[in-house]
Amino acid sequence: MRVKSLVAIASLHETLLEKIRMRTARAGVIGLGYVGLPLAMAIAQSGFAVTGFDIDPGKIVMIEDGRSYIEAVPDAVLSHCVREDRFQATVDFARLSECDVIIICVPTPLTRHRDPDLSFIVRTCGSIAETLRSGQLIVLESTTYPGTTNDVVRPILEKTGLKSGQDFFLGFSPEREDPGNRDFKTSSIPKIVAGDGADASEVMAAFYGASFKTVVPVSSNATAEAVKLTENIFRAVNIALVNELKVVYEAMGIDIWEVIDAAKTKPFGYMPFYPGPGLGGHCIPIDPFYLTWKSREYELPTRFIELAGEINSAMPGHIVDRLAEALDTRQGKALSRSRVLVVGLAYKKNVPDIRESPSLKLIELIEARGGTTSYHDPYVESIPSTRRYKSLEGRLSLPLTEEAITGFDAVLIATDHDSIDYAALARWSPLIIDTRNAFGNRQLGGANIVKA
Repeated sequence: MRVKSLVAIASLHETLLEKIRMRTARAGVIGLGYVGLPLAMAIAQSGFAVTGFDIDPGKIVMIEDGRSYIEAVPDAVLSHCVREDRFQATVDFARLSECDVIIICVPTPLTRHRDPDLSFIVRTCGSIAETLRSGQLIVLESTTYPGTTNDVVRPILEKTGLKSGQDFFLGFSPEREDPGNRDFKTSSIPKIVAGDGADASEVMAAFYGASFKTVVPVSSNATAEAVKLTENIFRAVNIALVNELKVVYEAMGIDIWEVIDAAKTKPFGYMPFYPGPGLGGHCIPIDPFYLTWKSREYELPTRFIELAGEINSAMPGHIVDRLAEALDTRQGKALSRSRVLVVGLAYKKNVPDIRESPSLKLIELIEARGGTTSYHDPYVESIPSTRRYKSLEGRLSLPLTEEAITGFDAVLIATDHDSIDYAALARWSPLIIDTRNAFGNRQLGGANIVKA
């Protein structure tokens, strides 16, 4: 019986490897957002047939029409993959049974108390379990704490009676998308891969190696999960450091932007990070707290991470204080009687992504102090529904005209989109609070511009 079992496992393993080599394996991508849709396109373009799964029927309609809602995926690429029958999308999760490889790209937010919210992963794994069959590879790409793949995903799938490493293969590969970064395509970013056992690891390397230029295998799923957290914790801590330095140097009358520009001329031992109005996006404000939560299980403190979180979370409040001070000293006007235009709603420039954007917090803080706000963002026509800022839903982006700008007491630059006419803003606005050095980077100056 033992020999027969080993032969069966080897057969499943070799069969899937051969399907991958011949590009006859069908891939399923669950969650067609900023991570899932670009990933699905990269896999489809490498020769595999891909089925995308999402709970939003609106996305399915747009995909069927060849219209992309993700900036990193051009309409031409999407429509070509759909037309060539390399990519199709559905809300019917029963079709997961058709897929040889299933990749999970669903959100992993935090609860109000900064605990991991794995509900999307748990529900998705439940859907996979309903059609799980022998020989499939199941991959988690959603960012999470070390141990999630083996300790959370595997037990849900094994409730079916099928066993990881025996009947199906289980792996983890962290997403590394950077919305708005045109220097890298999804397939050109080195891909970390790991599997639950040697066979799963080999299948993971073969599958991702067929679509990605570089594959970096690591020893375990937990290691791969830790890689992703380490990357984003590194960024969060260093951004907190320059945010703290900004506040200190500000008090000393020193321009932090000039300091960084000079420091980065050193060809070794220094990497530039830049301050801002707070952290945003789907990774850096969230991922570090996955490790702080997990570390409690081992009774180990994560002081650097928690302190960095406190500093970065405090930045919107510091910016609003600077705004109030500038209105008072330069215009003799209280924030409570002022109209403020927030320029940039997205969390970073040149993208429409508002997840965890500090701009939303800035608007909330200004209005809590009695000020009136509007916003302009060329990428965000109206504020969509969010979990934390329900009251802002539906507000519309204001056009940047001279008549509109002169009607505000101050303009607050929260996101430095390249398409903004900063020279016109400098002419029209009586007071500008620049949190991104947008004007300095364009050699624009003026007595009405305050760096914050």
